[in-house]
Amino acid sequence: MKQETYRNTKQRTRILEVLCNTDTHPTANWIYDQLKPEFPSLSLGTIYRNLGILEEQGLLKKLRSGSTFDRYDGVTKPHTHFCCTECGSIFDMREIEIPDMVKAANKQTPHNIREINLSYMGICEECIKEREKLL
Repeated sequence: MKQETYRNTKQRTRILEVLCNTDTHPTANWIYDQLKPEFPSLSLGTIYRNLGILEEQGLLKKLRSGSTFDRYDGVTKPHTHFCCTECGSIFDMREIEIPDMVKAANKQTPHNIREINLSYMGICEECIKEREKLL
């Protein structure tokens, strides 16, 4: 598949900077809210279009966590995530080596596995604390 060449824009550069400087795995709306004061004529469509371009270029990952909105990750190195089923927060779990899992899986199948999307689901520490306050 041919990858298109895009000229670099200030907005696209700032979108990537904002994404890479947070570990919250934000939505497009969150990124929009962060950049709107800097770019008054910015539209949400511009954010989505540029996120798509950055994903195509391999500079970010789109996370499909099963929630209503896609989330984005500036860390492109393979890693797993923990998704809170109560508040929707997503946390990186980089200590689990995905490349080792890909190698092991490829030994067990004639297919060529290139990537694993692994997410742990549960209740985050903050939601657990909130539950304990209610007891």
